[in-house]
Amino acid sequence: MVQKAKILLVDDRPENLLALEAILSALDQTLVRASSGEEALKALLNDDFAVILLDVQMPGMDGFETAAHIKRRERTRDIPIIFLTAINHGPHHTFRGYAAGAVDYISKPFDPWVLRAKVSVFVELYMKNCQLKEQAALLRLQLESGQGPGAPLLAELSARLAAVEEQAEALTKQLADSDAAEPAALATATHLERRLAGLRRALDALDPESGPAAVPNEG
Repeated sequence: MVQKAKILLVDDRPENLLALEAILSALDQTLVRASSGEEALKALLNDDFAVILLDVQMPGMDGFETAAHIKRRERTRDIPIIFLTAINHGPHHTFRGYAAGAVDYISKPFDPWVLRAKVSVFVELYMKNCQLKEQAALLRLQLESGQGPGAPLLAELSARLAAVEEQAEALTKQLADSDAAEPAALATATHLERRLAGLRRALDALDPESGPAAVPNEG
């Protein structure tokens, strides 16, 4: 069972964190506060996050430095980062945000509905990826035991995978049809579908009716 996704909110001003929590509470996920870049990096040491909302202007380690540290760590480099800033220094400043690894760059004050919609896309992608890992873990457990899954388990895995496949396909179509879809979100959804296809091939190879076949690596 996939647990709630964690969303990391990073801002040095308590009132801004409170506002973000009010906006994102409707998503019914776990919101984690960090009041500095250093505190954010500590939170990322042990927990997995679906997305990070990162304020640019902070004393000490600013948002750009924090993002650079996040992207250097293997464990956290793939977590989407949405930069939030109260200032706009023009294209160069925005480019610096994207160069630091941000998937989006939003100026304050922002539209609460737009921010919530953007965050929800990355939360949904994260949840689908968790479901995929769960299916892969069940399959890997059977393979490592030296025995292929029995018919009941194989049927259960196939049905659960089909549900994830259907949801992932719908999400990809929704992103592709949306003019406001972020390229990073669409690329992540497409990658997720490729991994699902690999897992489906692996399950099909274990079907006794399909004959012996090598199990592909779904990476």
